Amino acid sequence: MPYEFRLPDIGEGIAEGEVVQWFVKEGDVVQEDAPLVSVLTDKANVEIPSPKSGRVLKLHAAAGDKVKVGGLLVTIETSGGPAAGAAAPPPASATPASTPTPPAPAMSSPTGATGSAVKVQASPSVRRVAAERGIDLSRITGTGPGGRILEADLTSATSPPSPPPTQPAPASPAVPAPGGEPVERIAIHGVRRVIAERMIEATHRAATYTYVEELDVSELVRLRERMAKHVEKQGAKLSYLPFVIKGVIAGLRAHPWMNATMDDAHQELLVHHDYHIGIATAAPEGLIVPVIRNADRKSISRIAREIQELAEKARAGKLQLSEITGGTFTITSLGALGGVMATPILNYPQVSILGVHKIARRPVYRADGTIGPADLMNLSVSLDHRVLDGIVGAQFLAVVKSYLEDPHQLFAELA
Repeated sequence: MPYEFRLPDIGEGIAEGEVVQWFVKEGDVVQEDAPLVSVLTDKANVEIPSPKSGRVLKLHAAAGDKVKVGGLLVTIETSGGPAAGAAAPPPASATPASTPTPPAPAMSSPTGATGSAVKVQASPSVRRVAAERGIDLSRITGTGPGGRILEADLTSATSPPSPPPTQPAPASPAVPAPGGEPVERIAIHGVRRVIAERMIEATHRAATYTYVEELDVSELVRLRERMAKHVEKQGAKLSYLPFVIKGVIAGLRAHPWMNATMDDAHQELLVHHDYHIGIATAAPEGLIVPVIRNADRKSISRIAREIQELAEKARAGKLQLSEITGGTFTITSLGALGGVMATPILNYPQVSILGVHKIARRPVYRADGTIGPADLMNLSVSLDHRVLDGIVGAQFLAVVKSYLEDPHQLFAELA
């Protein structure tokens, strides 16, 4: 009998996904737990297995289509199971490379008009919206996995009846390029579309400003060169990023509001006491930000290994959802191509991001009045001016600068 499988709730506040690739086609026979479809969320590329064995009757979304959580993905003809229209439970495994476990749905027992207790499955955000609209969740039929109530269910419960369908307007013809010269039109989809949406959201929601500071990192250059051979024996390449991360943590400890995310729905700043540092990483599909979790508790060499491992997984498309979520502060760097300065865009809802620029050897005036060579670099920090004033950015970079110009302080901190 027909089994309708819907996009499961895979947690982390994800509301929709974009179909990247189907591993089956209509008419195929699929086995339970075999790869069914790859779905891109704003967090990761998630491979969803088939919840049942059977024959694929219909694919309800094409590659490139966006599907809301609870939206119909595929109909499978099985020898048994729920009737058509039944919501499928979340699969036991839904992973970019391995399986993040979806959070347990929030449960409550509101009492309906009859006085009998009715169990309701809905996330906190859906409950908040229902309360704001005066909607009794016990009277709503959820269309999400396992009967979970989605925000779309609230909309349909309060929306007036839809008008009769009208004939759709014909599609507009493609507009030729000026001058009539040949042009290639490239659809913006997948990771690139997610990046575009995130950048627009950050630009529209935050009031961003950037502060830049110059550093003399001559001592850091010498220290890294001496340490590199020891770290390489452990199988990792030592860049400057682990030192920058340690300097950033010192700055965040001095200015805790920078290690924060903004909750615009409640107009609250969430100040984090753990230091989960995101490292912007170039991958074939676009920029991805894997996270070094609890970076304050890790050594320079361990951070170097994690940066290398996460970068390799990012380029191979094998990052787990847990490895790209939960960041509290982000660092972006182009390494040797880092330029003189930039204005990094916030990794919203984070309120701070640091740009690391290239190290260049130039002459400088020394304290004794002589001129000599020095290794100089710039750091640029962008902050959300709604909650962080300019003086905070200057004070933060002053702390980072002091640690990177005298990097032995980083090891004194461990004592």
